[in-house]
Amino acid sequence: MTKLRLGPIAEEKPGSSRSSLPGALMPELGDYAAVHAQLTDLAVPLPPERLIPAMVERFIASDREFSKQRRSNN
Repeated sequence: MTKLRLGPIAEEKPGSSRSSLPGALMPELGDYAAVHAQLTDLAVPLPPERLIPAMVERFIASDREFSKQRRSNN
């Protein structure tokens, strides 16, 4: 079985952020949460507000150009 890019999500004290997402994205996030729960042996899928920060973190960590620019600016 193919692994998802998003692995287990650690429990962390959250910061606060508020955003709006396109309506068509919400069902996609629900489907992703269901598959994620199945592959990480969770009894219940995580809500989107728990998935989104982990997805953004993974995206930023894997963006090579961002890392390159960040290093050159520091």
